[in-house]
Amino acid sequence: MQVERDDLAALLQIQQIDLEIMRQTKQLDELPQREAILSIRQKRDAIEAKRAQVESLRKEAAHKLSRIADEDASLAKKEAGVQAAIEAAHGDFRNAEARTKELAGIAKRRASLAADHDAAGDELGKIEALGRQVAAALDALAAQEQEAVESFQREGGALKNGIAQLQAQRAGAASGVDAAVLDLYDKAAARSGGVAVARLDGTRCGACRAPIEGGRLIDLKAQAPLGTCPACKRLLIIA
Repeated sequence: MQVERDDLAALLQIQQIDLEIMRQTKQLDELPQREAILSIRQKRDAIEAKRAQVESLRKEAAHKLSRIADEDASLAKKEAGVQAAIEAAHGDFRNAEARTKELAGIAKRRASLAADHDAAGDELGKIEALGRQVAAALDALAAQEQEAVESFQREGGALKNGIAQLQAQRAGAASGVDAAVLDLYDKAAARSGGVAVARLDGTRCGACRAPIEGGRLIDLKAQAPLGTCPACKRLLIIA
Protein backbone atom coordinates (compact mmCIF):
# COMPACT_ATOMS: atom_id res chain seq x y z
CA MET A 1 0.00 0.00 0.00
CA GLN A 2 1.37 3.36 -0.97
CA VAL A 3 1.78 5.37 2.21
CA GLU A 4 3.82 8.43 2.98
CA ARG A 5 6.83 7.78 5.19
CA ASP A 6 5.61 10.50 7.53
CA ASP A 7 2.39 8.54 7.97
CA LEU A 8 4.36 5.41 8.86
CA ALA A 9 6.32 7.31 11.49
CA ALA A 10 3.06 8.76 12.82
CA LEU A 11 1.50 5.29 13.04
CA LEU A 12 4.41 4.05 15.14
CA GLN A 13 4.10 7.11 17.37
CA ILE A 14 0.35 6.60 17.72
CA GLN A 15 0.92 2.97 18.61
CA GLN A 16 3.36 3.89 21.36
CA ILE A 17 0.87 6.40 22.73
CA ASP A 18 -2.01 3.88 22.54
CA LEU A 19 0.00 1.25 24.38
CA GLU A 20 0.85 3.75 27.11
CA ILE A 21 -2.81 4.77 27.36
CA MET A 22 -3.72 1.09 27.74
CA ARG A 23 -1.06 0.60 30.40
CA GLN A 24 -2.16 3.62 32.44
CA THR A 25 -5.85 2.76 32.04
CA LYS A 26 -5.16 -0.75 33.33
CA GLN A 27 -3.21 0.73 36.21
CA LEU A 28 -6.16 3.03 36.99
CA ASP A 29 -8.64 0.16 36.88
CA GLU A 30 -6.46 -1.95 39.16
CA LEU A 31 -5.71 0.66 41.83
CA PRO A 32 -5.88 -1.25 45.14
CA GLN A 33 -7.90 1.53 46.71
CA ARG A 34 -10.93 0.46 44.65
CA GLU A 35 -11.00 -2.95 46.33
CA ALA A 36 -10.23 -1.41 49.71
CA ILE A 37 -13.11 1.06 49.43
CA LEU A 38 -15.51 -1.69 48.35
CA SER A 39 -14.41 -3.90 51.26
CA ILE A 40 -14.79 -1.03 53.75
CA ARG A 41 -18.29 -0.23 52.49
CA GLN A 42 -19.35 -3.86 52.71
CA LYS A 43 -18.12 -3.97 56.32
CA ARG A 44 -19.88 -0.69 57.04
CA ASP A 45 -23.17 -2.05 55.69
CA ALA A 46 -22.85 -5.15 57.90
CA ILE A 47 -22.08 -3.05 60.97
CA GLU A 48 -24.93 -0.65 60.16
CA ALA A 49 -27.25 -3.66 60.20
CA LYS A 50 -25.75 -4.66 63.55
CA ARG A 51 -26.28 -1.12 64.86
CA ALA A 52 -29.95 -1.29 63.88
CA GLN A 53 -30.28 -4.56 65.81
CA VAL A 54 -28.53 -3.08 68.85
CA GLU A 55 -30.74 0.01 68.74
CA SER A 56 -33.83 -2.20 68.64
CA LEU A 57 -32.56 -4.14 71.67
CA ARG A 58 -31.75 -0.87 73.48
CA LYS A 59 -35.25 0.49 72.94
CA GLU A 60 -36.77 -2.79 74.12
CA ALA A 61 -34.58 -2.85 77.25
CA ALA A 62 -35.30 0.82 77.99
CA HIS A 63 -39.01 0.19 77.59
CA LYS A 64 -38.81 -2.78 79.95
CA LEU A 65 -36.97 -0.68 82.54
CA SER A 66 -39.59 2.06 82.19
CA ARG A 67 -42.44 -0.43 82.69
CA ILE A 68 -40.80 -1.75 85.86
CA ALA A 69 -40.26 1.77 87.18
CA ASP A 70 -43.87 2.72 86.40
CA GLU A 71 -45.23 -0.36 88.16
CA ASP A 72 -43.01 0.25 91.18
CA ALA A 73 -44.12 3.88 91.37
CA SER A 74 -47.74 2.75 91.25
CA LEU A 75 -47.11 0.20 94.00
CA ALA A 76 -45.29 2.79 96.11
CA LYS A 77 -48.34 5.03 95.89
CA LYS A 78 -50.60 2.11 96.76
CA GLU A 79 -48.31 1.12 99.60
CA ALA A 80 -48.54 4.58 101.10
CA GLY A 81 -52.33 4.44 100.88
CA VAL A 82 -52.51 1.06 102.61
CA GLN A 83 -50.15 2.27 105.32
CA ALA A 84 -52.36 5.29 105.87
CA ALA A 85 -55.41 3.04 106.08
CA ILE A 86 -53.72 0.89 108.73
CA GLU A 87 -52.86 3.94 110.78
CA ALA A 88 -56.46 5.13 110.53
CA ALA A 89 -57.94 1.78 111.64
CA HIS A 90 -57.94 2.85 115.34
CA GLY A 91 -58.26 -0.60 116.92
CA ASP A 92 -60.07 -2.31 114.05
CA PHE A 93 -57.75 -5.27 114.25
CA ARG A 94 -59.43 -7.31 111.52
CA ASN A 95 -59.19 -4.45 109.06
CA ALA A 96 -55.63 -3.74 110.16
CA GLU A 97 -54.68 -7.40 109.74
CA ALA A 98 -56.09 -7.50 106.21
CA ARG A 99 -54.30 -4.27 105.32
CA THR A 100 -51.08 -5.58 106.82
CA LYS A 101 -51.26 -8.69 104.61
CA GLU A 102 -51.91 -6.47 101.60
CA LEU A 103 -48.95 -4.34 102.58
CA ALA A 104 -46.73 -7.43 102.81
CA GLY A 105 -47.84 -8.50 99.33
CA ILE A 106 -47.00 -5.08 97.95
CA ALA A 107 -43.59 -5.12 99.64
CA LYS A 108 -42.87 -8.58 98.21
CA ARG A 109 -43.82 -7.43 94.72
CA ARG A 110 -41.71 -4.28 95.05
CA ALA A 111 -38.73 -6.39 96.14
CA SER A 112 -39.20 -8.56 93.06
CA LEU A 113 -39.47 -5.46 90.89
CA ALA A 114 -36.28 -4.07 92.42
CA ALA A 115 -34.43 -7.24 91.39
CA ASP A 116 -36.00 -7.05 87.93
CA HIS A 117 -35.04 -3.37 87.71
CA ASP A 118 -31.42 -4.13 88.54
CA ALA A 119 -31.31 -6.95 85.98
CA ALA A 120 -32.94 -4.78 83.32
CA GLY A 121 -30.52 -1.96 84.12
CA ASP A 122 -27.57 -4.31 83.75
CA GLU A 123 -28.96 -5.56 80.44
CA LEU A 124 -29.46 -2.01 79.18
CA GLY A 125 -25.91 -1.11 80.25
CA LYS A 126 -24.47 -4.03 78.28
CA ILE A 127 -26.52 -3.12 75.21
CA GLU A 128 -25.44 0.51 75.41
CA ALA A 129 -21.80 -0.58 75.76
CA LEU A 130 -22.22 -2.71 72.63
CA GLY A 131 -23.78 0.28 70.89
CA ARG A 132 -20.72 2.38 71.73
CA GLN A 133 -18.47 -0.34 70.31
CA VAL A 134 -20.52 -0.42 67.11
CA ALA A 135 -20.37 3.38 66.83
CA ALA A 136 -16.60 3.32 67.36
CA ALA A 137 -16.23 0.65 64.66
CA LEU A 138 -18.26 2.78 62.24
CA ASP A 139 -16.15 5.84 63.04
CA ALA A 140 -12.98 3.83 62.38
CA LEU A 141 -14.36 2.57 59.05
CA ALA A 142 -15.37 6.10 58.07
CA ALA A 143 -11.81 7.27 58.69
CA GLN A 144 -10.41 4.34 56.68
CA GLU A 145 -12.82 5.03 53.83
CA GLN A 146 -11.93 8.71 53.74
CA GLU A 147 -8.22 7.89 53.64
CA ALA A 148 -8.73 5.33 50.87
CA VAL A 149 -10.91 7.70 48.84
CA GLU A 150 -8.40 10.54 49.17
CA SER A 151 -5.57 8.22 48.16
CA PHE A 152 -7.60 6.99 45.18
CA GLN A 153 -8.38 10.55 44.15
CA ARG A 154 -4.69 11.48 44.30
CA GLU A 155 -3.37 8.48 42.37
CA GLY A 156 -6.38 8.11 40.13
CA GLY A 157 -6.43 11.82 39.37
CA ALA A 158 -2.78 11.77 38.37
CA LEU A 159 -3.40 8.80 36.07
CA LYS A 160 -6.49 10.42 34.54
CA ASN A 161 -4.53 13.57 33.85
CA GLY A 162 -1.75 11.52 32.27
CA ILE A 163 -4.25 9.64 30.09
CA ALA A 164 -5.87 12.92 29.01
CA GLN A 165 -2.46 14.31 27.99
CA LEU A 166 -1.69 11.15 26.03
CA GLN A 167 -5.04 11.33 24.27
CA ALA A 168 -4.28 14.91 23.29
CA GLN A 169 -0.88 13.80 21.95
CA ARG A 170 -2.57 11.01 20.00
CA ALA A 171 -5.06 13.40 18.48
CA GLY A 172 -2.20 15.66 17.39
CA ALA A 173 -0.26 12.76 15.86
CA ALA A 174 -3.34 11.38 14.11
CA SER A 175 -4.42 14.72 12.67
CA GLY A 176 -1.84 14.56 9.90
CA VAL A 177 -2.35 10.89 8.95
CA ASP A 178 -4.38 9.92 5.90
CA ALA A 179 -7.87 8.93 7.06
CA ALA A 180 -7.84 5.61 5.18
CA VAL A 181 -4.48 4.64 6.72
CA LEU A 182 -5.68 5.63 10.19
CA ASP A 183 -8.81 3.53 9.71
CA LEU A 184 -6.66 0.50 8.80
CA TYR A 185 -4.58 1.09 11.91
CA ASP A 186 -7.63 1.38 14.19
CA LYS A 187 -9.15 -1.84 12.84
CA ALA A 188 -5.82 -3.70 13.21
CA ALA A 189 -5.46 -2.38 16.78
CA ALA A 190 -8.97 -3.58 17.65
CA ARG A 191 -8.18 -7.05 16.27
CA SER A 192 -4.79 -7.37 17.91
CA GLY A 193 -5.47 -5.88 21.31
CA GLY A 194 -3.14 -2.93 20.89
CA VAL A 195 -0.09 -3.80 18.78
CA ALA A 196 -1.36 -2.95 15.31
CA VAL A 197 1.90 -2.13 13.49
CA ALA A 198 5.12 -4.14 13.20
CA ARG A 199 8.09 -4.26 10.88
CA LEU A 200 8.89 -7.04 8.45
CA ASP A 201 11.88 -8.76 10.02
CA GLY A 202 13.53 -10.63 7.20
CA THR A 203 10.93 -13.22 6.33
CA ARG A 204 8.97 -12.96 9.57
CA CYS A 205 6.33 -10.69 11.03
CA GLY A 206 7.97 -8.56 13.68
CA ALA A 207 4.90 -8.99 15.94
CA CYS A 208 3.62 -12.57 15.71
CA ARG A 209 6.97 -13.98 14.37
CA ALA A 210 5.14 -16.12 11.84
CA PRO A 211 7.32 -16.96 8.81
CA ILE A 212 6.26 -15.47 5.49
CA GLU A 213 7.74 -17.35 2.58
CA GLY A 214 7.45 -17.90 -1.13
CA GLY A 215 4.77 -16.14 -3.08
CA ARG A 216 3.26 -14.56 0.03
CA LEU A 217 6.55 -12.79 0.79
CA ILE A 218 6.81 -11.59 -2.83
CA ASP A 219 3.23 -10.28 -2.72
CA LEU A 220 3.89 -8.61 0.62
CA LYS A 221 7.00 -6.83 -0.58
CA ALA A 222 5.06 -5.65 -3.60
CA GLN A 223 2.78 -3.77 -1.15
CA ALA A 224 5.71 -1.77 0.23
CA PRO A 225 6.01 0.36 2.21
CA LEU A 226 2.91 -0.93 4.11
CA GLY A 227 1.39 -4.36 3.91
CA THR A 228 -0.58 -6.80 6.05
CA CYS A 229 0.77 -9.89 7.82
CA PRO A 230 -1.03 -12.89 6.30
CA ALA A 231 -0.94 -14.64 9.70
CA CYS A 232 -1.98 -12.03 12.34
CA LYS A 233 -3.39 -9.37 9.98
CA ARG A 234 -1.32 -6.62 11.56
CA LEU A 235 0.05 -3.81 9.44
CA LEU A 236 3.64 -4.48 8.39
CA ILE A 237 6.12 -1.78 7.56
CA ILE A 238 8.29 -3.04 4.72
CA ALA A 239 11.67 -1.39 4.44
